[in-house]
Formats: sequence, C-alpha cells, structure tokens
Amino acid sequence: MCGIAGWVSFDADLVRQGPTLDAMTETMACRGPDDRGVFVRTHAALGHRRLAVIDLPGGVQPMSVGTPAGEVALVYSGEVYNFRELRERLTALGHTFRTESDTEVVLRGYLQWSESVVDHLEGMYAFAVWDERDQKLVLVRDRMGIKPLFYYPTPDGVLFGSEPKAILANPLAPKVVDTDGLRELFAQTKAPGWALWKGMHEVLPGALVTVDRAGIRQRVYWRLRAVEHTDSLDDTVARVRDLLTDVIDHQLISDVPQCVLLSGGLDSSAITSIAAQRLGMRGEQVRSFSVDFVGQEDNFVPDEMRDTPDAPFVRDVVAHVGSAHRDVVLDPADLSDPAVRRAAVAARDIPNGFGDLDLSLYLLFKAIRQHSTVALSGEAADEVFAGYPWFHHEAALNAGTFPWMTVIPPLTLPGRTDHIEPGLRERLDVGTYTADQYASALAEVEHLDGESAAERRMRITCHLHLTRFVRSLLDRKDRLSMAVGLEVRVPFCDHRLVEYVYNTPWSMKVSDGREKSLLRQAAAHVLPRSVVERVKSPYPSTQNPAYAGILQQQVKELVADREAKVFAVIDRNWAQQAVAQDPSRMSVAMRGGLERVLDLHTWLDLHSPQLRL
Repeated sequence: MCGIAGWVSFDADLVRQGPTLDAMTETMACRGPDDRGVFVRTHAALGHRRLAVIDLPGGVQPMSVGTPAGEVALVYSGEVYNFRELRERLTALGHTFRTESDTEVVLRGYLQWSESVVDHLEGMYAFAVWDERDQKLVLVRDRMGIKPLFYYPTPDGVLFGSEPKAILANPLAPKVVDTDGLRELFAQTKAPGWALWKGMHEVLPGALVTVDRAGIRQRVYWRLRAVEHTDSLDDTVARVRDLLTDVIDHQLISDVPQCVLLSGGLDSSAITSIAAQRLGMRGEQVRSFSVDFVGQEDNFVPDEMRDTPDAPFVRDVVAHVGSAHRDVVLDPADLSDPAVRRAAVAARDIPNGFGDLDLSLYLLFKAIRQHSTVALSGEAADEVFAGYPWFHHEAALNAGTFPWMTVIPPLTLPGRTDHIEPGLRERLDVGTYTADQYASALAEVEHLDGESAAERRMRITCHLHLTRFVRSLLDRKDRLSMAVGLEVRVPFCDHRLVEYVYNTPWSMKVSDGREKSLLRQAAAHVLPRSVVERVKSPYPSTQNPAYAGILQQQVKELVADREAKVFAVIDRNWAQQAVAQDPSRMSVAMRGGLERVLDLHTWLDLHSPQLRL
C-alpha cells in the first residue's frame, strides 16, 4: 500500500521544483508512514510514501530500471496478489529480480508487456510509470477502483496523486469548486471521473491514462461484459466457493500483522471463517475486530435499515472459528468529537455527509492500526451477490432511477437536497442531473441476445451497483483506512469473482428464495447456523439520541454565527428548524442533513476553497 504523487511538465525543468514535489508527496504521509522517496528528471517528478507490507527492506520506491533507450520509473500503491506467479513467468522470459516485492514485478511486467501489463495483474492498485524512452507517463487504476487515483491537466503536462490533496499542494491547481462539482456532491451518483475540484479528474476504474507531448488520452481496459453462463447451480456454488477460497488465500499474503473485520453478517463472517480455516492450516490464529456502540445491544430497536444488533452474531462467529477478537466500543462523545470529524473529512477530501458511518469506521481503523497493518473486509458482497433489500422490491426496481435512492432516506431526493440554500438548490437541479446520470449508467450495460425482460432488469440493477454504488463505498473504505496507515483488502472485489457472479442468472442468485443465495450456499460449511440464517443488516449506526442531540448543539452554534460560510450552501432556515427537533424522534434523513452541515463547515475550514456558485 502507499501514496503516490507526481508532476509531468514538457516545457519546464522540474529538477528545480523539488520543494513543490516534496509538498505534494508529504500530503500522502498518512498513506505511507514507513518511508518516502522521490524521482526527479527534467520533465518528470515522482513522489512516493510507503506503507511497508511485502518485502519490507526491498520494496523501496520510486523504483526504476535503466534501459539502452532510457530510464523507466514506477511509483505504485496497492497489492498485486498474483505477483509470485507473474514473477515466475517473467523470470522464465529472462528478467532478473533484485527484490522480493510485488512492486518490482509490476515494473518488470511493464518492461515486458508495456501497457498490456494491466491484462496480467490481479489485485488492487494505482500506479504511475514514467517511460523516458517515449517521454510519456502512464497512469493505471485497478479494475474495480479499489485504489484511488486522480489527475489534473496543466498547459504542458499533468499533476497526479492518490488523493486530491496531493494535487492541490501544487500551486498550478487552484482550489476552485463550482456548481458542476457541487451538483454531483449532493446527487451522489458517483459520476465517472468526478473529483469535486474544478479541472480535476478521477482515473476511471479499469482504465489507464497516457500523457505525452501529444496530450492526454484515457483508455478503458476492463469493463463488465455480458457472457452466457452455462454451469449448473451445484457447479456454480462450487465455483464460487473455490474462487473465494483462492482469493482469500492470496490476500492473506503479508509480511506484517493482519486481521479481519467482523460484523456478524454473512459477508464478513464468510471472510473470517475461511481465513481462520486457511490460517489454521499454517498453525496461525485469525484475529478479528468489530465496532459497536455503548448500550446498542441492550437498547436496540429495529428500524427501516436494521432488524438486529450485530453483537450476538459476532460472538457466535468468534466462538465458531476461535478468533482472537477485540470489540471497539464507541460512545456519543467519541462520535461527535470535532477533531474526529475533521480527521474523517480531511481523509476523504469531500464533505460527504456519511456521518457516524464515517466517524465510527475511522475510529475502528485507528484502533485496529495499533495491532495490525493489514485487514480483510467483506465490502462489496452485497453488490456482487445482490444482497440489498431493494434488489427484491418491485417499486425500487421500477422507479426509473438508482434503486437505492428510493429506499435509503438520506439518498432520496428530498434527503439529498432539502437542506441546500434555496437559490443554489434551484441552480443545481439535482433531480434532472440524477436522471441524466441514470440514463448514462443504463447505456453502459451490455445484454445477451434473447434475455428475458426480467433478466435484463436484474442485470441492469447488478451493473448499477457494481459500477456506481460500490465505488462510493470502496473510496470511503480506502480513504478512512489509509488515513491511519491501515491497508484494507476486499476479497469480494476480485475481478474473476465479480465477472463470474455477475453473469450468473438471477434465478441462481436467489435460488433459496433469499438474498445472496450463492454466497450463503458457498460459505455455509464454515459458518454458524445463526449467521447463515441472518437477514441482511448494513454497517451499524448508533441509535443513541444523545448523538443527535450533540449534532443539534453543534449546528445551533453555527446558526448563531452570522458569518458562517457554510450558509452559502446550506439553508439557514432549514438548520434552525432541524436544531429545534426532538432528538429522540429525529428522522434518519434530518440527522443526515445535520451531518452534511457539519461536514461542509469542516471542509470549508480545512480547504478554504473558492466557491463559484
């Protein structure tokens, strides 16, 4: 894992720009607390911050190789899980390795296959190659977009970084946010390439960007394809079991302490149980971590999102697999600490308004980092195996918009826009924008000839989740974990597993009459019965009204400040009404609005952006 940054300028001498490159690189220190390095040539400057996970002494970056035609240098973030197999292939092709790192495998792979190296990689990665032979920069992002990568075109080249903050540390990138940036911020459609800041772009998942004197070009090297599925149900379940076991085996490779995130749901429990089984074969004990809230289990009340508390199911899994387990228990004071919110907003670079979902995840990762450097997570199983409730709601599927926006209160149109300043709300027109993004997303879906209308609809729904919804969750998990130097791996995002399950018929995805049938059947042999039968429950959120009350008090202080900049974006009248509500009766959508107010206030204070509204 790591953080990367860089600058290519074809009209300037970057050897003189060391302080600026250092400033860009140092913004990534949280992503790479173990080491730093720079590579500077006349027209290219690469910076790297390292979180050492594999080959601790040997994987130092930037890494370069001299050739007769010029030097080739790499800065790389992530993990390529099949690096050992690729190393053997490259050795057979005549390459000699100096280290045991996956970084060198990627570099040697580029020397062997040029840009086609992407076709050989399995894992999560974002990297940049400066190829002196052709005077070009190549930026590459993994297929599912697990690792972030952004770029900012300049008149004579480009700036790039793992996170926007690296680019914004260069004076060539002004901190400007206009209505186009804010429109997507409030719409939350995860528009491809959006980066909030004017002029900045996100490298698309499964894409590479080439920069040379002729300009900037982006090429998508991987996308979800429609392929006929011919396996029987039994064979499909067996294939999913084999794939998942192989993926977890590869993702348990590490030279540093590792663990699993355990919520007691089907997804994380499957990862935990398979990891325990595989580690047990090595004579090792799996370590697990969970997040919970003070009094949550005793005072739990089922709501529109959650039927059961996590804690009893966590205990069942821990007892079943014998993990070395720790609970991270948070109270309202932990979650409402302005310093914690500031850290989470700084990590994400955007005021996303996920509230205690972000804050508790950040605090969980911070606690885990005291014991582990690598964690495995069950993220993306719901998108891959169709686990969300709205996959099974006719009204949501036929709503003519992103299905989750009809079910999750803060993501419904009123929930996303009610708190915006009225004049700005009219200019943003989030409803029309969302409809346009939905139409664009539909146009990307391939279909098989002869597919039934029902099968087409479910393929569309799965595609939307795998190309839009999951990308927000992956970005959240990466940013909040790397903010404390923790690498989180996501086995369910292995592209082989994603491709295979995506193309299984809907009847197989719900073969037992429930959500995630394939995963349930593939993992049932390693799970306690209580977890096999548990109904889907999302990431936990505190139900303690004291937390909502503290939010109200913090927003009330902002409302009293006539100079508060946040009310250029937020409706002050809405905020005044929200702080007068009974916190014990506050709706999920209104609490989400309060979270957005505080996130926006924090973001404005952190960045002092120029708002062009």
